Amino acid sequence: MKKCDYSLEREKILAQAINPVATELRLLDAGDLISLLRLERYGSIADLVSSAAELYFHPGTVNFGSGGEYRLEWDGPPQIMLDLEIKPRGVSVYARLMLSDQTAGIEIDHITFQEPSQDPLENTAFLSRSLHEARFAKPPLEMAG
Repeated sequence: MKKCDYSLEREKILAQAINPVATELRLLDAGDLISLLRLERYGSIADLVSSAAELYFHPGTVNFGSGGEYRLEWDGPPQIMLDLEIKPRGVSVYARLMLSDQTAGIEIDHITFQEPSQDPLENTAFLSRSLHEARFAKPPLEMAG
């Protein structure tokens, strides 16, 4: 996705929302995830992502996307990237979740609003509200912008 002024804010909102799912996925053995990616066992990865997401989000909100990749170097910790589709009400977000031994991060590849506003700040606020509404346990809503 071409980065713009509001991309960073949207990634922060998404990172905060998806943090518990990333934490659950980081509990899995990195070698197992790498094996599933290497063997293209995408159905198994989708099950793992769904299992992690169902603890925090309504069904169908967070799904495994079309693939992933990994980095496994001799001199560093493994890194795993998973494509995710996050679809709260009114928004579709396609992103890459990066998992490593101590951290996780997310990068938005594409975002689509079903009824976009002309004002990007309103769209960002809508993303925040929509993700908040899609959660089972709702933490305090932080306003975008």
